[in-house]
Amino acid sequence: MHPTLIAQIAKHLPDVNLKDAGLQALLGAISLHYDTMERDKRLTEHAFEVSEREYQEILNDLRRENELKQESISKIKAATQALNPNPSPSEQGELKGEELLDVIRFLEQQIQETKHLEEELLKAKEAAESSSKAKSNFLSVMSHEIRTPLNAIIGYIHLLSNENSHQTQEEYLKAISISSQNLLNLVNDILDFSKIEEGRIEFQMRKINVRNMVQELKLANAFKASERENKITVMLDQDLPEHVLGDEVRLSQILNNLISNAIKFTNGGQISIEINKISENNTKVCLQFKVKDTGVGIAPEAKSIIFERFTQANSEINRQYGGSGLGLSIVKKLLELQGKTIELESELGKGSTFFFDMSFEKDPDEDSQRGKNPEKQAPDLSGVRILLVEDMYLNSIMAKTMLSNWKAEVELAENGQIALEMFKERHYDLILMDLQMPVMDGITATIKIRSLDPKVPIIALTASSSFETQNEIKSSGMDDYISKPFNPYSLFETIKKYVKVEYTNY
Repeated sequence: MHPTLIAQIAKHLPDVNLKDAGLQALLGAISLHYDTMERDKRLTEHAFEVSEREYQEILNDLRRENELKQESISKIKAATQALNPNPSPSEQGELKGEELLDVIRFLEQQIQETKHLEEELLKAKEAAESSSKAKSNFLSVMSHEIRTPLNAIIGYIHLLSNENSHQTQEEYLKAISISSQNLLNLVNDILDFSKIEEGRIEFQMRKINVRNMVQELKLANAFKASERENKITVMLDQDLPEHVLGDEVRLSQILNNLISNAIKFTNGGQISIEINKISENNTKVCLQFKVKDTGVGIAPEAKSIIFERFTQANSEINRQYGGSGLGLSIVKKLLELQGKTIELESELGKGSTFFFDMSFEKDPDEDSQRGKNPEKQAPDLSGVRILLVEDMYLNSIMAKTMLSNWKAEVELAENGQIALEMFKERHYDLILMDLQMPVMDGITATIKIRSLDPKVPIIALTASSSFETQNEIKSSGMDDYISKPFNPYSLFETIKKYVKVEYTNY
Protein backbone atom coordinates (compact mmCIF):
# COMPACT_ATOMS: atom_id res chain seq x y z
CA MET A 1 0.00 0.00 0.00
CA HIS A 2 0.95 3.66 -0.44
CA PRO A 3 3.17 4.92 2.46
CA THR A 4 0.73 7.76 3.22
CA LEU A 5 -2.16 5.33 3.54
CA ILE A 6 -0.11 3.04 5.80
CA ALA A 7 0.64 5.98 8.08
CA GLN A 8 -3.02 7.01 8.18
CA ILE A 9 -4.16 3.46 9.08
CA ALA A 10 -1.57 3.25 11.84
CA LYS A 11 -2.78 6.55 13.26
CA HIS A 12 -6.55 6.26 12.92
CA LEU A 13 -7.33 2.50 12.73
CA PRO A 14 -4.73 0.77 14.86
CA ASP A 15 -7.10 -1.92 16.10
CA VAL A 16 -9.09 -2.58 12.93
CA ASN A 17 -9.09 -6.07 11.40
CA LEU A 18 -7.20 -5.42 8.15
CA LYS A 19 -7.60 -8.99 6.93
CA ASP A 20 -11.24 -8.43 6.00
CA ALA A 21 -11.56 -8.97 2.24
CA GLY A 22 -13.90 -6.04 1.69
CA LEU A 23 -11.73 -3.63 3.65
CA GLN A 24 -8.63 -4.85 1.83
CA ALA A 25 -10.30 -4.14 -1.52
CA LEU A 26 -11.23 -0.64 -0.38
CA LEU A 27 -7.75 0.09 0.93
CA GLY A 28 -6.22 -1.27 -2.26
CA ALA A 29 -8.39 1.04 -4.36
CA ILE A 30 -7.50 4.03 -2.16
CA SER A 31 -3.82 3.16 -2.38
CA LEU A 32 -4.04 2.99 -6.17
CA HIS A 33 -5.85 6.34 -6.08
CA TYR A 34 -2.92 7.87 -4.14
CA ASP A 35 -0.46 6.53 -6.71
CA THR A 36 -2.52 7.97 -9.55
CA MET A 37 -2.70 11.36 -7.86
CA GLU A 38 1.09 11.45 -7.48
CA ARG A 39 1.61 10.55 -11.11
CA ASP A 40 -0.87 13.23 -12.18
CA LYS A 41 0.90 15.78 -10.01
CA ARG A 42 4.30 14.98 -11.50
CA LEU A 43 2.86 15.21 -14.98
CA THR A 44 1.02 18.50 -14.49
CA GLU A 45 4.04 20.07 -12.76
CA HIS A 46 6.18 19.36 -15.81
CA ALA A 47 6.48 22.81 -17.42
CA PHE A 48 5.83 23.26 -21.11
CA GLU A 49 4.58 26.03 -23.35
CA VAL A 50 1.25 25.88 -25.10
CA SER A 51 -0.91 28.26 -27.01
CA GLU A 52 -3.84 29.91 -25.22
CA ARG A 53 -6.39 27.63 -26.94
CA GLU A 54 -4.45 24.47 -26.02
CA TYR A 55 -3.93 25.78 -22.49
CA GLN A 56 -7.69 26.26 -22.03
CA GLU A 57 -8.42 22.73 -23.31
CA ILE A 58 -5.90 21.22 -20.89
CA LEU A 59 -7.20 23.36 -18.04
CA ASN A 60 -10.76 22.14 -18.68
CA ASP A 61 -9.53 18.52 -18.66
CA LEU A 62 -7.74 19.05 -15.35
CA ARG A 63 -10.84 20.66 -13.85
CA ARG A 64 -12.91 17.64 -14.91
CA GLU A 65 -10.31 15.34 -13.37
CA ASN A 66 -10.50 17.29 -10.13
CA GLU A 67 -14.29 17.00 -10.13
CA LEU A 68 -13.99 13.23 -10.52
CA LYS A 69 -11.63 13.08 -7.57
CA GLN A 70 -14.02 15.13 -5.45
CA GLU A 71 -16.85 12.77 -6.34
CA SER A 72 -14.61 9.85 -5.37
CA ILE A 73 -13.87 11.38 -1.99
CA SER A 74 -17.58 12.03 -1.41
CA LYS A 75 -18.45 8.40 -2.18
CA ILE A 76 -15.72 7.13 0.13
CA LYS A 77 -17.04 9.34 2.93
CA ALA A 78 -20.62 8.18 2.31
CA ALA A 79 -19.53 4.54 2.37
CA THR A 80 -17.56 5.08 5.57
CA GLN A 81 -20.58 6.68 7.28
CA ALA A 82 -22.62 3.60 6.35
CA LEU A 83 -20.52 1.45 8.68
CA ASN A 84 -22.25 -0.06 11.66
CA PRO A 85 -22.45 2.90 14.09
CA ASN A 86 -21.73 0.67 17.08
CA PRO A 87 -19.52 -2.16 15.73
CA SER A 88 -18.08 -4.84 17.93
CA PRO A 89 -14.24 -4.96 18.00
CA SER A 90 -14.27 -7.78 15.46
CA GLU A 91 -16.62 -5.84 13.16
CA GLN A 92 -14.91 -2.47 13.53
CA GLY A 93 -13.85 -0.93 10.17
CA GLU A 94 -15.90 -3.37 8.01
CA LEU A 95 -17.98 -1.81 5.17
CA LYS A 96 -21.23 -3.06 3.77
CA GLY A 97 -20.56 -5.18 0.71
CA GLU A 98 -22.69 -3.37 -1.89
CA GLU A 99 -21.51 0.07 -0.88
CA LEU A 100 -17.89 -1.10 -0.95
CA LEU A 101 -18.32 -2.53 -4.47
CA ASP A 102 -19.86 0.79 -5.63
CA VAL A 103 -16.83 2.68 -4.35
CA ILE A 104 -14.41 0.26 -6.00
CA ARG A 105 -16.26 0.43 -9.33
CA PHE A 106 -16.28 4.22 -9.19
CA LEU A 107 -12.54 4.35 -8.41
CA GLU A 108 -11.77 2.02 -11.32
CA GLN A 109 -13.80 4.25 -13.63
CA GLN A 110 -11.91 7.29 -12.39
CA ILE A 111 -8.57 5.56 -12.96
CA GLN A 112 -9.54 4.89 -16.58
CA GLU A 113 -10.57 8.55 -16.99
CA THR A 114 -7.26 9.67 -15.52
CA LYS A 115 -5.30 7.47 -17.92
CA HIS A 116 -7.26 8.90 -20.85
CA LEU A 117 -6.62 12.47 -19.67
CA GLU A 118 -2.94 11.64 -19.21
CA GLU A 119 -2.69 10.45 -22.81
CA GLU A 120 -4.49 13.55 -24.09
CA LEU A 121 -2.24 15.78 -21.99
CA LEU A 122 0.89 14.17 -23.42
CA LYS A 123 -0.44 14.60 -26.96
CA ALA A 124 -1.20 18.26 -26.27
CA LYS A 125 2.30 18.71 -24.84
CA GLU A 126 3.93 17.20 -27.92
CA ALA A 127 1.74 19.29 -30.23
CA ALA A 128 2.54 22.44 -28.27
CA GLU A 129 6.27 21.77 -28.34
CA SER A 130 6.13 21.11 -32.08
CA SER A 131 4.11 24.31 -32.60
CA SER A 132 6.54 26.31 -30.50
CA LYS A 133 9.52 24.97 -32.46
CA ALA A 134 7.81 25.72 -35.76
CA LYS A 135 7.03 29.26 -34.60
CA SER A 136 10.63 29.78 -33.49
CA ASN A 137 11.96 28.51 -36.84
CA PHE A 138 9.51 30.71 -38.73
CA LEU A 139 10.53 33.84 -36.79
CA SER A 140 14.21 33.03 -37.32
CA VAL A 141 13.68 32.68 -41.08
CA MET A 142 11.59 35.86 -41.24
CA SER A 143 14.22 37.71 -39.23
CA HIS A 144 16.86 36.68 -41.75
CA GLU A 145 14.72 37.34 -44.83
CA ILE A 146 13.62 40.83 -43.68
CA ARG A 147 16.76 42.10 -41.96
CA THR A 148 19.13 40.97 -44.72
CA PRO A 149 17.75 43.35 -47.40
CA LEU A 150 17.38 46.05 -44.75
CA ASN A 151 21.10 45.66 -44.06
CA ALA A 152 21.86 46.46 -47.71
CA ILE A 153 19.47 49.43 -47.76
CA ILE A 154 20.87 51.03 -44.61
CA GLY A 155 24.45 50.26 -45.61
CA TYR A 156 24.13 51.85 -49.05
CA ILE A 157 22.42 54.88 -47.52
CA HIS A 158 25.50 55.31 -45.33
CA LEU A 159 27.83 54.98 -48.32
CA LEU A 160 25.83 57.50 -50.37
CA SER A 161 25.68 59.97 -47.48
CA ASN A 162 29.49 60.12 -47.51
CA GLU A 163 29.55 61.00 -51.22
CA ASN A 164 29.28 64.51 -52.61
CA SER A 165 25.69 65.04 -53.73
CA HIS A 166 23.23 67.80 -54.56
CA GLN A 167 21.11 69.27 -51.80
CA THR A 168 17.96 67.65 -53.22
CA GLN A 169 19.67 64.24 -53.23
CA GLU A 170 20.77 64.77 -49.63
CA GLU A 171 17.15 65.45 -48.66
CA TYR A 172 16.03 62.29 -50.46
CA LEU A 173 18.73 60.26 -48.72
CA LYS A 174 17.68 61.66 -45.36
CA ALA A 175 14.05 60.71 -46.07
CA ILE A 176 15.08 57.18 -47.11
CA SER A 177 17.29 56.87 -44.03
CA ILE A 178 14.46 57.95 -41.72
CA SER A 179 12.00 55.55 -43.38
CA SER A 180 14.41 52.62 -43.22
CA GLN A 181 15.10 53.28 -39.54
CA ASN A 182 11.38 53.43 -38.78
CA LEU A 183 10.89 50.17 -40.69
CA LEU A 184 13.73 48.58 -38.74
CA ASN A 185 12.17 49.67 -35.44
CA LEU A 186 8.85 48.11 -36.46
CA VAL A 187 10.58 44.89 -37.57
CA ASN A 188 12.45 44.70 -34.26
CA ASP A 189 9.22 45.08 -32.30
CA ILE A 190 7.30 42.44 -34.24
CA LEU A 191 10.01 39.80 -34.72
CA ASP A 192 11.46 40.19 -31.23
CA PHE A 193 8.16 40.32 -29.35
CA SER A 194 7.94 36.59 -28.58
CA LYS A 195 11.47 36.26 -27.21
CA ILE A 196 11.11 39.51 -25.25
CA GLU A 197 7.94 38.15 -23.63
CA GLU A 198 9.75 34.90 -22.81
CA GLY A 199 12.79 36.74 -21.42
CA ARG A 200 15.04 35.11 -24.01
CA ILE A 201 17.09 38.25 -24.59
CA GLU A 202 20.83 38.62 -24.25
CA PHE A 203 21.93 42.24 -23.93
CA GLN A 204 25.07 43.25 -25.82
CA MET A 205 27.57 45.50 -24.04
CA ARG A 206 28.82 47.94 -26.66
CA LYS A 207 29.90 51.55 -26.73
CA ILE A 208 26.97 54.00 -26.95
CA ASN A 209 27.18 57.67 -27.85
CA VAL A 210 24.03 58.73 -25.99
CA ARG A 211 23.90 62.24 -27.50
CA ASN A 212 24.13 60.95 -31.07
CA MET A 213 21.60 58.18 -30.41
CA VAL A 214 18.98 60.63 -29.11
CA GLN A 215 19.52 63.05 -31.99
CA GLU A 216 19.07 60.17 -34.45
CA LEU A 217 15.84 59.17 -32.69
CA LYS A 218 14.61 62.74 -32.91
CA LEU A 219 15.41 62.82 -36.62
CA ALA A 220 13.76 59.43 -37.23
CA ASN A 221 10.52 60.61 -35.59
CA ALA A 222 10.54 64.15 -36.98
CA PHE A 223 8.36 63.35 -39.98
CA LYS A 224 5.65 61.65 -37.92
CA ALA A 225 5.74 64.54 -35.45
CA SER A 226 5.36 67.17 -38.19
CA GLU A 227 2.37 65.31 -39.63
CA ARG A 228 0.58 65.92 -36.32
CA GLU A 229 2.03 69.46 -36.01
CA ASN A 230 4.12 68.48 -33.03
CA LYS A 231 7.54 69.80 -32.06
CA ILE A 232 10.25 67.54 -30.62
CA THR A 233 12.86 69.03 -28.28
CA VAL A 234 15.89 67.37 -26.70
CA MET A 235 17.35 68.46 -23.36
CA LEU A 236 20.63 66.84 -22.30
CA ASP A 237 22.51 67.18 -19.05
CA GLN A 238 25.81 68.98 -19.58
CA ASP A 239 27.56 66.34 -17.46
CA LEU A 240 26.56 63.40 -19.66
CA PRO A 241 29.55 61.18 -20.48
CA GLU A 242 30.60 61.04 -24.12
CA HIS A 243 30.17 57.27 -24.21
CA VAL A 244 28.75 54.53 -22.01
CA LEU A 245 28.70 50.75 -22.39
CA GLY A 246 25.30 49.13 -22.92
CA ASP A 247 22.91 47.68 -25.48
CA GLU A 248 22.23 50.52 -27.93
CA VAL A 249 19.69 48.51 -29.94
CA ARG A 250 17.49 47.79 -26.91
CA LEU A 251 17.89 51.27 -25.40
CA SER A 252 16.98 52.81 -28.75
CA GLN A 253 14.02 50.41 -29.02
CA ILE A 254 12.71 51.52 -25.61
CA LEU A 255 13.09 55.24 -26.31
CA ASN A 256 11.71 55.00 -29.84
CA ASN A 257 8.55 53.29 -28.57
CA LEU A 258 8.07 55.98 -25.91
CA ILE A 259 8.66 58.80 -28.43
CA SER A 260 6.40 57.21 -31.04
CA ASN A 261 3.69 56.72 -28.39
CA ALA A 262 3.98 60.37 -27.30
CA ILE A 263 3.66 61.60 -30.91
CA LYS A 264 0.64 59.37 -31.56
CA PHE A 265 -1.35 60.83 -28.67
CA THR A 266 -0.32 64.47 -29.13
CA ASN A 267 -1.70 66.86 -31.74
CA GLY A 268 -0.29 70.37 -32.18
CA GLY A 269 1.79 70.02 -29.04
CA GLN A 270 5.23 69.36 -27.61
CA ILE A 271 7.27 66.20 -27.12
CA SER A 272 10.31 66.55 -24.90
CA ILE A 273 13.18 64.04 -24.56
CA GLU A 274 15.28 64.59 -21.44
CA ILE A 275 18.40 62.77 -20.24
CA ASN A 276 20.00 63.62 -16.89
CA LYS A 277 22.85 62.14 -14.91
CA ILE A 278 21.58 60.86 -11.56
CA SER A 279 24.73 59.44 -9.97
CA GLU A 280 28.27 58.35 -10.83
CA ASN A 281 31.16 56.40 -9.32
CA ASN A 282 34.49 55.12 -10.62
CA THR A 283 33.02 52.42 -12.84
CA LYS A 284 29.33 53.22 -13.42
CA VAL A 285 27.02 56.10 -14.24
CA CYS A 286 23.24 56.20 -13.73
CA LEU A 287 21.14 58.18 -16.21
CA GLN A 288 17.46 59.10 -16.14
CA PHE A 289 15.55 59.05 -19.44
CA LYS A 290 12.30 61.00 -19.64
CA VAL A 291 9.78 61.43 -22.49
CA LYS A 292 7.10 64.09 -21.94
CA ASP A 293 4.14 65.06 -24.09
CA THR A 294 1.29 67.56 -23.94
CA GLY A 295 -1.22 65.11 -25.41
CA VAL A 296 -4.50 63.55 -24.35
CA GLY A 297 -3.18 62.05 -21.12
CA ILE A 298 -4.25 58.80 -19.46
CA ALA A 299 -7.18 58.25 -17.11
CA PRO A 300 -6.22 56.89 -13.65
CA GLU A 301 -8.16 53.66 -14.19
CA ALA A 302 -6.26 52.99 -17.45
CA LYS A 303 -2.74 53.36 -16.04
CA SER A 304 -2.65 49.78 -14.80
CA ILE A 305 -3.49 48.21 -18.17
CA ILE A 306 -1.67 50.24 -20.84
CA PHE A 307 1.53 48.23 -20.38
CA GLU A 308 -0.23 44.94 -21.14
CA ARG A 309 0.30 43.47 -24.60
CA PHE A 310 -2.31 44.25 -27.27
CA THR A 311 -4.06 46.49 -24.74
CA GLN A 312 -4.91 50.18 -25.08
CA ALA A 313 -6.61 52.58 -22.70
CA ASN A 314 -10.03 52.15 -24.33
CA SER A 315 -11.68 50.59 -27.38
CA GLU A 316 -11.76 53.88 -29.31
CA ILE A 317 -7.97 54.33 -29.32
CA ASN A 318 -7.17 51.78 -32.02
CA ARG A 319 -9.77 53.26 -34.36
CA GLN A 320 -8.68 56.86 -33.71
CA TYR A 321 -4.91 56.56 -33.28
CA GLY A 322 -3.99 53.12 -34.68
CA GLY A 323 -1.12 51.07 -33.37
CA SER A 324 -0.61 47.43 -32.46
CA GLY A 325 -0.67 47.83 -28.69
CA LEU A 326 2.81 46.27 -28.42
CA GLY A 327 5.02 49.32 -27.85
CA LEU A 328 4.54 49.97 -24.13
CA SER A 329 4.46 46.25 -23.36
CA ILE A 330 7.88 45.88 -25.00
CA VAL A 331 9.19 48.91 -23.08
CA LYS A 332 8.04 47.44 -19.77
CA LYS A 333 9.43 43.96 -20.46
CA LEU A 334 12.83 45.14 -21.75
CA LEU A 335 13.30 47.26 -18.63
CA GLU A 336 12.18 44.47 -16.31
CA LEU A 337 14.71 42.10 -17.92
CA GLN A 338 17.39 44.61 -16.84
CA GLY A 339 16.00 44.99 -13.34
CA LYS A 340 14.38 48.39 -14.04
CA THR A 341 10.83 49.74 -14.07
CA ILE A 342 8.99 52.24 -16.24
CA GLU A 343 7.31 55.06 -14.31
CA LEU A 344 4.30 57.08 -15.45
CA GLU A 345 2.86 60.44 -14.47
CA SER A 346 -0.22 61.55 -16.37
CA GLU A 347 -3.36 63.63 -16.10
CA LEU A 348 -6.27 63.27 -18.48
CA GLY A 349 -6.23 66.10 -21.01
CA LYS A 350 -2.87 67.47 -19.85
CA GLY A 351 -0.29 65.01 -21.18
CA SER A 352 1.92 62.22 -19.90
CA THR A 353 5.48 61.68 -18.72
CA PHE A 354 7.21 58.29 -18.98
CA PHE A 355 10.60 57.93 -17.30
CA PHE A 356 13.11 55.32 -16.12
CA ASP A 357 16.62 55.12 -14.69
CA MET A 358 19.37 53.02 -16.26
CA SER A 359 22.89 52.23 -15.02
CA PHE A 360 25.75 51.88 -17.50
CA GLU A 361 29.35 50.78 -17.32
CA LYS A 362 31.77 53.61 -18.04
CA ASP A 363 33.82 53.54 -21.22
CA PRO A 364 37.41 52.69 -20.16
CA ASP A 365 38.71 54.77 -23.10
CA GLU A 366 36.68 57.85 -22.12
CA ASP A 367 39.58 59.79 -20.61
CA SER A 368 41.87 59.20 -23.58
CA GLN A 369 39.10 60.18 -26.00
CA ARG A 370 37.89 63.21 -24.04
CA GLY A 371 37.58 66.22 -26.27
CA LYS A 372 37.54 64.16 -29.46
CA ASN A 373 34.43 63.73 -31.59
CA PRO A 374 34.32 60.31 -33.32
CA GLU A 375 31.77 61.59 -35.82
CA LYS A 376 34.41 64.02 -37.16
CA GLN A 377 36.98 61.29 -37.53
CA ALA A 378 37.26 58.46 -40.05
CA PRO A 379 37.79 54.80 -39.05
CA ASP A 380 41.24 53.66 -40.18
CA LEU A 381 41.85 49.95 -40.88
CA SER A 382 45.15 50.45 -42.71
CA GLY A 383 47.13 47.21 -42.95
CA VAL A 384 44.27 45.03 -41.70
CA ARG A 385 43.48 42.03 -43.94
CA ILE A 386 39.84 40.91 -43.61
CA LEU A 387 38.09 37.87 -45.04
CA LEU A 388 34.42 38.76 -45.63
CA VAL A 389 32.21 35.65 -45.95
CA GLU A 390 28.77 36.59 -47.34
CA ASP A 391 26.57 34.95 -49.97
CA MET A 392 24.26 37.92 -50.66
CA TYR A 393 25.89 39.92 -53.47
CA LEU A 394 24.50 43.34 -52.53
CA ASN A 395 25.46 42.92 -48.88
CA SER A 396 28.96 41.70 -49.70
CA ILE A 397 29.67 44.59 -52.09
CA MET A 398 28.25 47.12 -49.61
CA ALA A 399 30.32 45.77 -46.71
CA LYS A 400 33.48 45.49 -48.85
CA THR A 401 33.08 49.09 -50.02
CA MET A 402 32.61 50.29 -46.46
CA LEU A 403 35.68 48.41 -45.20
CA SER A 404 37.76 49.49 -48.21
CA ASN A 405 36.82 53.11 -47.51
CA TRP A 406 38.36 52.53 -44.11
CA LYS A 407 41.56 51.36 -45.91
CA ALA A 408 41.21 47.66 -45.05
CA GLU A 409 42.36 44.89 -47.42
CA VAL A 410 39.20 42.88 -48.06
CA GLU A 411 38.73 39.54 -49.81
CA LEU A 412 35.32 37.96 -50.45
CA ALA A 413 34.10 34.38 -50.07
CA GLU A 414 30.60 33.32 -51.18
CA ASN A 415 30.19 30.51 -48.66
CA GLY A 416 31.90 28.71 -45.80
CA GLN A 417 33.59 26.11 -48.02
CA ILE A 418 35.32 28.77 -50.14
CA ALA A 419 36.28 30.67 -46.97
CA LEU A 420 37.87 27.54 -45.52
CA GLU A 421 39.97 26.94 -48.64
CA MET A 422 41.04 30.61 -48.77
CA PHE A 423 42.00 30.53 -45.09
CA LYS A 424 44.22 27.50 -45.66
CA GLU A 425 46.19 29.39 -48.32
CA ARG A 426 46.70 32.85 -46.77
CA HIS A 427 46.72 34.77 -43.50
CA TYR A 428 43.88 37.07 -42.35
CA ASP A 429 43.80 39.39 -39.36
CA LEU A 430 40.05 39.02 -38.92
CA ILE A 431 37.09 37.12 -40.43
CA LEU A 432 33.56 38.52 -40.80
CA MET A 433 31.34 35.45 -41.14
CA ASP A 434 27.71 35.31 -42.30
CA LEU A 435 25.76 32.40 -40.79
CA GLN A 436 23.16 31.26 -43.33
CA MET A 437 24.93 30.33 -46.59
CA PRO A 438 24.69 27.55 -49.18
CA VAL A 439 27.26 24.71 -49.47
CA MET A 440 28.67 25.34 -45.98
CA ASP A 441 27.10 27.60 -43.32
CA GLY A 442 29.04 29.96 -41.09
CA ILE A 443 28.84 27.79 -37.95
CA THR A 444 30.35 24.75 -39.70
CA ALA A 445 33.03 26.87 -41.39
CA THR A 446 33.99 28.43 -38.05
CA ILE A 447 34.38 25.04 -36.37
CA LYS A 448 36.66 23.86 -39.20
CA ILE A 449 38.71 27.09 -39.18
CA ARG A 450 39.06 26.86 -35.39
CA SER A 451 40.62 23.40 -35.79
CA LEU A 452 43.31 25.07 -37.92
CA ASP A 453 43.74 28.31 -35.95
CA PRO A 454 42.20 28.80 -32.49
CA LYS A 455 43.18 32.49 -32.26
CA VAL A 456 42.12 34.30 -35.45
CA PRO A 457 39.23 36.68 -34.55
CA ILE A 458 35.93 35.57 -36.12
CA ILE A 459 32.92 37.90 -35.92
CA ALA A 460 29.48 36.66 -36.94
CA LEU A 461 27.26 38.76 -39.19
CA THR A 462 23.73 37.60 -38.49
CA ALA A 463 20.22 38.78 -39.25
CA SER A 464 18.85 36.43 -36.58
CA SER A 465 19.19 37.54 -32.97
CA SER A 466 17.44 34.52 -31.43
CA PHE A 467 18.69 33.01 -28.19
CA GLU A 468 19.46 29.74 -30.01
CA THR A 469 21.53 31.55 -32.65
CA GLN A 470 23.56 33.34 -29.99
CA ASN A 471 24.29 30.02 -28.27
CA GLU A 472 25.39 28.49 -31.59
CA ILE A 473 27.72 31.44 -32.19
CA LYS A 474 29.37 30.99 -28.80
CA SER A 475 29.66 27.22 -28.97
CA SER A 476 31.19 27.28 -32.46
CA GLY A 477 34.14 29.36 -31.25
CA MET A 478 33.22 32.77 -32.70
CA ASP A 479 34.56 35.75 -30.74
CA ASP A 480 31.66 38.15 -31.24
CA TYR A 481 28.68 38.96 -33.45
CA ILE A 482 27.07 41.95 -35.14
CA SER A 483 23.35 42.00 -35.82
CA LYS A 484 22.14 42.97 -39.26
CA PRO A 485 21.37 45.63 -40.23
CA PHE A 486 24.48 46.99 -38.54
CA ASN A 487 25.47 50.53 -37.73
CA PRO A 488 28.83 51.34 -39.42
CA TYR A 489 30.10 52.90 -36.21
CA SER A 490 29.24 49.71 -34.27
CA LEU A 491 30.94 47.59 -36.94
CA PHE A 492 34.18 49.54 -36.60
CA GLU A 493 34.03 49.52 -32.78
CA THR A 494 33.62 45.73 -32.81
CA ILE A 495 36.54 45.25 -35.21
CA LYS A 496 38.59 47.63 -33.05
CA LYS A 497 38.24 45.24 -30.09
CA TYR A 498 40.19 42.53 -31.95
CA VAL A 499 42.75 44.37 -34.08
CA LYS A 500 44.87 47.45 -33.37
CA VAL A 501 43.17 50.26 -35.27
CA GLU A 502 42.25 53.89 -34.59
CA TYR A 503 40.28 56.83 -35.91
CA THR A 504 42.08 59.35 -38.06
CA ASN A 505 41.13 62.94 -38.86
CA TYR A 506 39.39 63.57 -42.16
